[in-house]
Amino acid sequence: MQPVDFTTLTAACCDLRANWLPSRLEQVYQRDRFTIAIALRTMNKRGWLTISWHPQAARLYIGDPPPKAPDTFTFSQQLRHQLGGLALISIEAIAPWERVLDLQFGRRPGESPLWHLYVEIMGKYSNVILADANNLIITAAHQVSQQQSSVRPIQTGQPYEIPPVLTDPIPSLSESQQRWQERVSLVPGKIGRCLLKNYRGLSSALVQSIVQAADLDPARSTETLTESDWQKLFSRWQEWLQALENYQFQPAWTSAGYTVLGWGAIGPAKDIHTLLDRYYTQHLNQQEFSQLRHQLSQKLNSILGKLRLKANTFEQKLQQSDDADQQRQQADLLMANLQLWSPGMKSIILADFENGNPITIALNPEKNAVLNAQALYKRHQKLKRARNAVEPLLAEVKAEIYYLEQVEATVSQLEIYTSSEDLQTLEEIREELIGQRYLEPAYVASVGQGSRGGKQDSHPPKQEASSINFYRFRTPSGFELLIGRNNRQNDQLTFRIAGDYDLWFHTQEIPGSHVLLRLEPGAAPDEVDLQFTANLAAYYSRSRQSDQVPVVYTEPKHVYKPKGAKPGVAIYKLERIVWGRPQQANPFPLKEYL
Repeated sequence: MQPVDFTTLTAACCDLRANWLPSRLEQVYQRDRFTIAIALRTMNKRGWLTISWHPQAARLYIGDPPPKAPDTFTFSQQLRHQLGGLALISIEAIAPWERVLDLQFGRRPGESPLWHLYVEIMGKYSNVILADANNLIITAAHQVSQQQSSVRPIQTGQPYEIPPVLTDPIPSLSESQQRWQERVSLVPGKIGRCLLKNYRGLSSALVQSIVQAADLDPARSTETLTESDWQKLFSRWQEWLQALENYQFQPAWTSAGYTVLGWGAIGPAKDIHTLLDRYYTQHLNQQEFSQLRHQLSQKLNSILGKLRLKANTFEQKLQQSDDADQQRQQADLLMANLQLWSPGMKSIILADFENGNPITIALNPEKNAVLNAQALYKRHQKLKRARNAVEPLLAEVKAEIYYLEQVEATVSQLEIYTSSEDLQTLEEIREELIGQRYLEPAYVASVGQGSRGGKQDSHPPKQEASSINFYRFRTPSGFELLIGRNNRQNDQLTFRIAGDYDLWFHTQEIPGSHVLLRLEPGAAPDEVDLQFTANLAAYYSRSRQSDQVPVVYTEPKHVYKPKGAKPGVAIYKLERIVWGRPQQANPFPLKEYL
């Protein structure tokens, strides 16, 4: 992930100073343990200043409004209490070429600041610190004790101290090419590495951008550069410094990430804030998606392994209980042939009542025939009681396995992150598993920096189809097709959104998504529409890799949810079958809905 370097931070601050000073602070909201959003209002607009001290993605920009969820963080409450009603009157750098900003808050522009909010964009050491007019620390996003750092502890009540000053030389427009070239080439090595080692204010992404803009390879050694190469490189170096001095930036997307200088651009960005918001939101979501998917997959695999082992144990007990009738039959034979028994017999061979075949019955030589028969009757009753006890337990375990296999199939189908809807789908699955008590609420804290825990409401408010992130398609005849991404969406699709004229599809006795073919009154789908829908129903199921999968379809009024059933579970009747071919499915939802 590309870090916010000095150049990017300067570009963001340049826009903030030009368009958001002065502005009144209206609200402070903490999105997660690494990010706060400050609502600012100027004379003609309102926006949210996002400040993050994430160890891999520390940043500052005007971003989207925060979600409508309770803010339970102490840090934001302290900021809200101290800064509420004041104005952001200045944004200053604490020292040249440092990625530390002083956001100054006061009653009005021109007056001395009452509070300083120090934003330190320094990789894994990033922090946000609130200090009063006397520069005493009031609160910090991350407090650092003396034991953690003897160089620069950060604790409430102590004076704020700036980070240790960098010792690398400061880049300057007045430096001659000869002096600059001597410094960079003093110790031969790769061009990019030599630039990073000899000057402050640079990042790997910026150095690579400068070198590539000069048509050079960053891995090339300084010893191989010609005079022309040095001239081109120095020219780009000065272009960078002039952009910083004149505040002339060109935010744009590149194949590797983004740039604020326009070099290597593959597409322009609306502005610096939109660029930073989209880039870091996408990368953090992708990071959280991968982590959450891995942990959910591991948890489901573990639970299913235990349940399958339990089911196997129950099935073995049922197999043993299959001998119950045989025990009774042997007891009946023995009682009917008491005259054939003699003391000391270890077994006896008697003719079967029905077919006359010989049956060997094992006997206890210490007991007479009646006592042996009674023992067989007792064993018959015991095995019969075991079957009556085990059968409902086995049915319950199999239902649990089917449900969790449905969840597992949904998780496995989300192979890569493509949009925020993918992460939302996993978050809903996690909340569902917490609600079903397969996960503890505390599990949420260990997954993702923006996750929200808590038991899912078993009766969520009714939602329209347009407000839910279903997979959406169009059949060859133009009918709308909706597919649930997880069990929560499956239930909403089947029991809240489905209309009287729609058709409901699902793979037969195979875990998979609920599929709804939406039809207008009087409309009838063609065979090609039914096949198209069946193909997708098969594709979004556990049998995605099969050639043919049986898919049932019926009217939604014939689909029911059993009392007490788990999310996504449904029973149906009056169904018809069509064979779905998942390998022929076109699993690309309509772009207009994404």
